[in-house]
Amino acid sequence: QVQLVESGGGSVQSGGSLRLSCVASGNTPNFYCMAWFRQAPGKEREGVAALDSDIHSDGRTVYADSVKGRFTISKDNANDTLYLQMNDLRPEDTAMYFCAASTWSSMKPFGETEYNYWGQGTQVTVSS
Repeated sequence: QVQLVESGGGSVQSGGSLRLSCVASGNTPNFYCMAWFRQAPGKEREGVAALDSDIHSDGRTVYADSVKGRFTISKDNANDTLYLQMNDLRPEDTAMYFCAASTWSSMKPFGETEYNYWGQGTQVTVSS
């Protein structure tokens, strides 16, 4: 059974940094796309960053406008681990962050229904 397990969340002050990790375990298939989503209290889940992770791809990335220039998504194929480096964190980045993976190619990197594997989430809290 495939599992995605996130870690690295925590509490930081505004301007600080965190690096989230998502480890895929089990009989992992070839994930065509992997992404980070987040959900703040009282808000809908939103896509933050996505990565074309197919083994034959060029690793294209896409970011939500709100995190461009501050967040970086990357993947360590040797360890089947997805990362999200978050710099210059702001209070509005406070949310539960989820890792997601898809076993098919999609033109909607931030479409929740495009992903068939999800982690349980890791909390990020940014204080002003």
